[in-house]
Amino acid sequence: MSTRTGSTLTGKTALVTGASRGIGRAIATRLAADGALVAVHYGTNKNAAAQTVAEIEAAGGRAFPVRAALGTPDGIDTLFTELAAGLPEPHLDILVNNAGGGGIGGSLEQVSPADVENLFAVNVAATLFITQRAVPMLRDGGRIVNISSCAPRVAAPSQVAYAMSKGAVDVLTKTVAVELGPRGITVNSVAPGATETEGTAALLDANPQMRAAISAMTALGRVGQPADVADVVAFLASDDARWITANVIDVSGGTAISPAIGAR
Repeated sequence: MSTRTGSTLTGKTALVTGASRGIGRAIATRLAADGALVAVHYGTNKNAAAQTVAEIEAAGGRAFPVRAALGTPDGIDTLFTELAAGLPEPHLDILVNNAGGGGIGGSLEQVSPADVENLFAVNVAATLFITQRAVPMLRDGGRIVNISSCAPRVAAPSQVAYAMSKGAVDVLTKTVAVELGPRGITVNSVAPGATETEGTAALLDANPQMRAAISAMTALGRVGQPADVADVVAFLASDDARWITANVIDVSGGTAISPAIGAR
């Protein structure tokens, strides 16, 4: 978690989906440290969401949990009902579409219709319709940040459906940026690479060869940390990023940018 504190987002409100753990938790805590009131969305892990809120409040920030299962229209209705109940006013300044799921889908030979349906329901449809519902609440000059992946750029054969879903998010980012530009709302994607979270730390610790292989694939020579991503999201949410929109910003430490990377 980032330790930087400030007041760049004082008076702002933010919704971070999938904020109970990992990258989402790091984003929520960073936005709160910068002064925003943060709605901490979670799907099923109430205790993890409560921990995120507790960490924010212990550091002097403000947050409240929002529970909703994404991937269905009912889930999005629930999300915005709970969001409205927790906000002091029916306005939003920052939307971070971080929630994702459905696995990676496997290779071309392995991927199934169910894999594609699950991936696109959460990674694409939920991002689209959450954005659709949030836009009327967003103040002019607001911020939308979509968490994508370096997978569409790297084109790993074992992640074909996952990469497709994140590629769709990047297209959505650029399209919505054009539509909302006249209101001064910026829309950007942030594309992490392999990141060490609660879900991956044990695997990486138990498999030093995997950690070494991932590190060797990056120009900066290590596995990403949630704060690496959260700090970039916080920048995009700030006024300093007011002239940046319709971009896919790679936050992967330079994953697979050269044939020499991985051979060293």
